[in-house]
Amino acid sequence: MLSMAERRSIAHLDMDAFYVAVELLRRPELRGKPVIVAGTGPRAVVTTASYEARPFGVGSAIPVAHARRRCPDLVHLPVDMTHYRERSGEVMELVAALGVPTQRVSLDEVYLDLSALADPVARMSELVRAIRERLSLDASVGIGPNKLVAKVASDAEKPRGFVVLTRERAALRFADEAPRLIPGVGPKTAQRLATMGIETLGTLQRHPVDDLVRRFGPSHGQALHDRSHFRDDSPVADGEVKSQSVETTFDYDISDRARLETILAEQSERLAAGLRQRGLAGRTIAIKVRLDDWTTVTRAHTVAGPTNAAALISTTARELLRAYDPPRPVRLLGVRVASFAEPAPAEAAGPEPLRLLPGA
Repeated sequence: MLSMAERRSIAHLDMDAFYVAVELLRRPELRGKPVIVAGTGPRAVVTTASYEARPFGVGSAIPVAHARRRCPDLVHLPVDMTHYRERSGEVMELVAALGVPTQRVSLDEVYLDLSALADPVARMSELVRAIRERLSLDASVGIGPNKLVAKVASDAEKPRGFVVLTRERAALRFADEAPRLIPGVGPKTAQRLATMGIETLGTLQRHPVDDLVRRFGPSHGQALHDRSHFRDDSPVADGEVKSQSVETTFDYDISDRARLETILAEQSERLAAGLRQRGLAGRTIAIKVRLDDWTTVTRAHTVAGPTNAAALISTTARELLRAYDPPRPVRLLGVRVASFAEPAPAEAAGPEPLRLLPGA
């Protein structure tokens, strides 16, 4: 009899260049051209790039100024998150129709636990076809015995990829790839591995686990060994929303405290409106502050009852900012609400004494 792990069938569905694809439905004359969706201002970075832009070295997270230099014919479209959320909702409605556990990772990607389906490959093929026929959007899919295999497989043959792999075949297929292919292996870990002569996943697979544990610690070292072999037993969570936030990266660093408090108030209004629209209310209110030297600090406060009242969120956020008293100009500022529960009565939404929680 197969074990539960051997019976698992997990899919990762990742929409292809989602924001650009959605924009091209509104601007079909731009099809076939190098297009990016990105913010504006001197610090703007690329959110999504079309596949025609990528051969020029234009991809997500690079500065827009660099992208323009690499591709002078680049078409720059502004970000329209409201529209992207609407189209994402249409995709997720089709996903939900499968009736299986899902974990929504972002607007354009989701994990599905297909273990209870008789023919998971056929069902995912039907889903991709439905997304294409009904919404005119494309997606890539990876299917495997766990989330790690599914995620890496979905990236392997974009766009319109459909890759099904066992754990063993994944370990073999990607053996020549760099360790950074594995989600969670960042640049610092990759650099440390390179100094050990480990520059491919195959080399990492063959490296003694005892040495990895000695160098990286019991948890991280063992995880590096396991993940290089594509072992992963993490569940497909229910995708429940844990928090909502609004944040802004400024074109120019801001030192003026009054200006920062005005921005927090505006963000709190937007955040509260979004919470009410979704029927959410939370007890934890937090701010995120990134200074001009990239120091990032969070401060949080728990109120008496769940709230989505803009006044309480704004007042609390401003008090948190005053208590932190940023020592340098601010590059990014944001406000977040978490610990969701039923909304408190309106009379319970007034200010209360501030009790700071430890910053992350």
